[in-house]
Amino acid sequence: GLVKDTSVLTMMMQSFVSMGVASIVWFLVGFSLCFGESVYFIGNPWTYMGFHNLNVQEALPNQSIPGLLFAGYQGMFAVITPALMTGAFADRFRFKPYIIFLAVWLVLVYAPWCHWVWGGGWLAQWGVWDFAGGIVVHVTAGFSALASLIVVGKRQVAEDELEDHDRPHNVPFVALGTALLWFGWFGFNAGSALATGGTAVAAAVNSEIAASVALFLWLVIDWIKQGRPGLVGLCVGAIAGLATVTPAAGFIQPWGAFVLGCVAAVLCYGCCELRRKLGFDDALDVWGVHGMGGFIGTVLLGVLADPEECGSDPATAPNYCVNPGTVTASWEQLGKQLAAAGLAAVYSVVATWVILKAINFCIPLKPYHDGNLDLGEHGETAYHSPVRAYTAPKKHSPEKVGPSMV
Repeated sequence: GLVKDTSVLTMMMQSFVSMGVASIVWFLVGFSLCFGESVYFIGNPWTYMGFHNLNVQEALPNQSIPGLLFAGYQGMFAVITPALMTGAFADRFRFKPYIIFLAVWLVLVYAPWCHWVWGGGWLAQWGVWDFAGGIVVHVTAGFSALASLIVVGKRQVAEDELEDHDRPHNVPFVALGTALLWFGWFGFNAGSALATGGTAVAAAVNSEIAASVALFLWLVIDWIKQGRPGLVGLCVGAIAGLATVTPAAGFIQPWGAFVLGCVAAVLCYGCCELRRKLGFDDALDVWGVHGMGGFIGTVLLGVLADPEECGSDPATAPNYCVNPGTVTASWEQLGKQLAAAGLAAVYSVVATWVILKAINFCIPLKPYHDGNLDLGEHGETAYHSPVRAYTAPKKHSPEKVGPSMV
């Protein structure tokens, strides 16, 4: 709903094809790269290649659910993470190079961070925590989206469309998408407990609190700034709250979720305004909402987690502890969380820039044609209207992107 009516099918295609490509990569080597035995800095691709050594009866080491179930559940994170980036480079990415980028990015960016944080890698051993994807999903995708903007540059907008090119073409679709995301986020956050119990309950409740607080505060900020409340801003605020609480959802008390909701609204709103002033054409504010939301949520986990007595044996920990025997608040933990989030941000920007430059050297990233991306790339349109003729757009010679197009 947030994109132009000539890019609707392109955005849907990029999300749906992620389900196909990411699931194939995940089945073949992705899960093994993430959760296989460590070989230097990555999981062994042979450990679970083609879901070998996984079944519906036995759990993996340190797990309580069947290995095949765990692989399937983790696969949804692999599917959604690269799809998050598509909102940043809307209207500027051809379909063929996008498919290549999807597969390469999963192997070179997502898999290493998933292994380091969730798969028993060096960051997990060091003591970095991420409950449901603050680093692994939101920081990697959000800062990779920022790198993509450096490569593909701004959208080419006709003079008569300058005023409207950032205006959502269908606000009810925005609300519907937010509702679906909000509902699905309980599966991501509460489901990351991998069991029914107190931790799952805390994750679900914390997700609701953070999203609700961020939604309302974003609405208030919009109301003060624009002079009226808007549905789009309300929806963006909810997503900011959900992204921010994700790394901490199963580790903090409800009051911590309230704090994260407040921080999410103020920080993410400010980041969205900042990127506009800097001239980055992030069409759906992926960096400001997902990237920075996941970043600050990851960092603040170091101060919002339960106190030291909750880090003891779960059998002897106080009853109020959300996730005993895991992370506790301390200055040391804050430093570890900050270092990990910062490294993830830098790695994602650099790696994504290199990947896109390499692909663009072989296959142009940007569309050959102007205007209707749906019709030019896929031969279809989302809407048939007498205002927009159903005709193929003009084609131009392929042009590789360069610094001058930023």
